[in-house]
Amino acid sequence: MSSRTLLRPALFLLFLGAAMLIVVPAVYAVSHSQQADSLNSSRIHINKTAMFTLGAWAVSNMAVNGTLLALQGNTSPQDRSSAYYFQQMNVFWNVVNLGLAAGGLYGAYTETPHGISLFETIDKQASIERILLLNAGLDAAYIAAGAWMLERSKNSREQANLWQGYGESLILQGAFLLVFDVAVYFIHHNSAEPHLREILSGVRLGMIPQTLSPTSVLGVVFSWKL
Repeated sequence: MSSRTLLRPALFLLFLGAAMLIVVPAVYAVSHSQQADSLNSSRIHINKTAMFTLGAWAVSNMAVNGTLLALQGNTSPQDRSSAYYFQQMNVFWNVVNLGLAAGGLYGAYTETPHGISLFETIDKQASIERILLLNAGLDAAYIAAGAWMLERSKNSREQANLWQGYGESLILQGAFLLVFDVAVYFIHHNSAEPHLREILSGVRLGMIPQTLSPTSVLGVVFSWKL
């Protein structure tokens, strides 16, 4: 058998390997670009819904508690009940909530789900979940602070109503935010999990002995599930 005859299969295998290195990653990139777009679209949609919910809570709180405050009229600090301070703190607190909701909606509506790399997509998803867990911890701290204020009201003669009203408001607002942040976290997590599983299951990295694969110089094999 001539050397030319032996060379042809080797050249064919070399050509086939080079073609696979070009075509397979390209198909992989297109497939997972679509997965990234889908994951980003889902994350943005959930953020919009969450911010509308937070905004609705803020507006309703401001409307109801603001009306109740207005009905009480101008009262002196000595005549203000714990309900007055409860309503007042609810209004103050939800001014901040409304600002956060408006900022969140602006960010959600100005973000595009397309053209974001797979790495950045995963990073954004992980970031929003970390923020929600951090917020849940802060919410628990708000509830604890409210409980401390209620306890403080028992030992305060001059400002008992203030401490009680503010404490009750912090417990209410903190409890709502805790339920809100935990719920949004699980919605995000459960929505993203199938996309991430599909993306990550398509990438496999393995090691094989060099003697078993003459075309694998370093003995590293990448495979893509298409």
